[in-house]
Amino acid sequence: MTGYGRRAGDPKGALKEMDVHFPDASVLQSLVGDKDENLKTIERELGLKIGRSPEGLVLVGQDTDVELGHSLLTQLRGLIEQGEVVFKGDVERAIKMLSGNQRLQLSELFRDQIRTSGKRTKIVPKTFKQKTYIEEIKNHSVVFGVGPAGTGKTYLAMAMAVSALVNKEVKRIVLCRPAVEAGEKLGFLPGDMAEKVNPYLRPLYDALYDMVDVDRAKEMVEKGVVEVAPLAFMRGRTLSNAFVILDEAQNTTPVQMKMFLTRLGFGSTCVVTGDPTQIDLPRGMVSGLTHGLKILNNTDGVSIVHFTDEDVVRHPLVSRIIQAYDRDEE
Repeated sequence: MTGYGRRAGDPKGALKEMDVHFPDASVLQSLVGDKDENLKTIERELGLKIGRSPEGLVLVGQDTDVELGHSLLTQLRGLIEQGEVVFKGDVERAIKMLSGNQRLQLSELFRDQIRTSGKRTKIVPKTFKQKTYIEEIKNHSVVFGVGPAGTGKTYLAMAMAVSALVNKEVKRIVLCRPAVEAGEKLGFLPGDMAEKVNPYLRPLYDALYDMVDVDRAKEMVEKGVVEVAPLAFMRGRTLSNAFVILDEAQNTTPVQMKMFLTRLGFGSTCVVTGDPTQIDLPRGMVSGLTHGLKILNNTDGVSIVHFTDEDVVRHPLVSRIIQAYDRDEE
């Protein structure tokens, strides 16, 4: 059986058996998951057999897979003992990361906690690339988060923005997206301009509402503490003491990207997110994101973080879909 821990064609090691002790039965129950779904995931991906023992769990399989499984379970046990909640998706990502580097310590991910004031008071990175992204935002004035859907680019940027506002590091949050038509004409949508562009800004509102109570979020928008606007509304402004996020940046033009980046004022942080494979601009038009990545690659104060399908934190099928489309394009 082939899993993350052993690829087809690799030589099999000797059979091995190892125990993982769980002094606290509640920790074991939290780790195995509903109907033992987490254990079934580990068995499937690593080609192991995992059974119960008086002390906890016993792993049986090829030696290298058993050692990887022991490290995984031991680290997950430690996280749960520290009060963290482990979901099935966390287990799958942990297997993938440890298979690539068994020296990784999963606890390092949970040290970069983003604290907000809403219903999700603590947000942690799910992959080490997300951890790098958070650290780059902390240390740079302009950060590009580039990669496929589902990698947390916009969500983590929003979390960092809310955290900065709560900690009074900035006075306001400015969120914007280009209102680019993708097969539909804005002119045929009902309502005034604000109502026409609102669907384009909905994902930013959704992320905000997930981190700040809805009533407080609406109050912040009404008072201008949080501003959500189309990119075109940014022209002529200087944004000081603000956390500014440009989402779906692949649908900007080079002129728009330059205009946006030059809005940055003193005491501000700017995060640009986008996926160069999802450009909705008219055929032949250059994306401001791809152009900006090329010319700003070695600019002091600018950081570029590239996400891949390995960093997708949505349903595991999303990662496989992205891989399938990448293979087709190649």
